[in-house]
Amino acid sequence: MAKGHRSQIKRERNANKDTRPSAKLSFARVSVSKACFVLDAIRGKDVNVALGILSYNPRYASAVIKKLLESAIANAENNNGMNAQNLYVAECYANKGPTMKRIRPRAQGRAYRIEKRMSHITVVLDER
Repeated sequence: MAKGHRSQIKRERNANKDTRPSAKLSFARVSVSKACFVLDAIRGKDVNVALGILSYNPRYASAVIKKLLESAIANAENNNGMNAQNLYVAECYANKGPTMKRIRPRAQGRAYRIEKRMSHITVVLDER
């Protein structure tokens, strides 16, 4: 159990909060493994290089992540007053979301389960 008054606990929790600009997409209709292929390609790269990689990547997840990266850049410029030329992708990861379960009819009265997976994708930027 935490010690101290409730407001003191909140103050301490907010003191070590990450102030780097970020963007998060919840419930993206792409599986974690497919999103990670694209995220691995842009991790640690400059923002302009990452946008170029995402523009010409044929995977479906790259279009979703490109919009997310553009949102993170806009957050950095408007909320944090950072210059877009100095930004790079510090962190990017995909966490598992809920799975939609569907049924596919098969031969002789059987039914196979189809799992449509979702993910929560996060992009965190930082300044060089």
